[in-house]
Amino acid sequence: MAYIGKTPTVGNFQKCDAISVVNGQAAYTLQVGGSNVSPESPNHVLVSLNGILQAPTDSYTISGSTLTFASNLATGDVIDFVMLLGNVLDLGTPSDNTVTGAKLNNDVISAQTELATEPADTDEFLVSDAGTLKRIDYSLIKGGGITVADQWRLPANQSVTTSASVLTGWERPDDQESGLDCYGRIGTGMSESSGTFTFPSTGIYLVRIVARSSTASQSAVYIQIRMSKDGSNYDSIGDGTHYIENGFTGYTLSEYFADVTNTSNDLIQFTGRSSAGTNTVNGSTNENITSVTFIRLGDT
Repeated sequence: MAYIGKTPTVGNFQKCDAISVVNGQAAYTLQVGGSNVSPESPNHVLVSLNGILQAPTDSYTISGSTLTFASNLATGDVIDFVMLLGNVLDLGTPSDNTVTGAKLNNDVISAQTELATEPADTDEFLVSDAGTLKRIDYSLIKGGGITVADQWRLPANQSVTTSASVLTGWERPDDQESGLDCYGRIGTGMSESSGTFTFPSTGIYLVRIVARSSTASQSAVYIQIRMSKDGSNYDSIGDGTHYIENGFTGYTLSEYFADVTNTSNDLIQFTGRSSAGTNTVNGSTNENITSVTFIRLGDT
């Protein structure tokens, strides 16, 4: 707030330096710590003379830093004290260590406007850092929960030969055989195109594949998780092998903690290969037979 003239001294209670009486003198300079002070008015000052509180305006006046008594003082008079009250209608700035927990009302938080959405990164919180109150941006403390959990499955059988091929045609689980839509995920989830999966955000992800395969002859089926860090070249990061007897089916599981640092270059594929002849990686659009799972566990 702007003021015409001197800004009021608010709630600043001070005792003036001792004043020595001069015989025949009515005016005296008010100081605190050796520096001149200027009270707001006579009504903002307590003056004790010879053990008696004086009446403002009637017994003394104030002009700037000068206190003037209504009559000259004489030898033997004693100015006991001069107490500055500041602007007693305004609390002003509380003194250090005067605002404690006991002074805060129970509704200090609940009475405020509610933030009904997730805070912005630059929104600030108060925290106690080893007993010292500090502020911190939300961007530095958010997280800690699972923000991505997604699952896909092969909707139909896919043949694999002795040359590794990328498993394609993935879909998210949908209506079950009972007609109930039971599927749920956390976050926007993964994106998939021609068997290549793209991550929605950086972080540490659990990547898992559970695959069922079948064969008409004795052979092995190899299922691999393959990851690219440059958007084009892939390396195996997880491998599962199952040996299958004639006419039987078997399951293979493989999983890996993938460190995703770039959502454009860090890609995932799943491949299948047979040790001999042509085998089948089984799929179904009604239930998870061969499925992949992605769960973001935390920040990279």
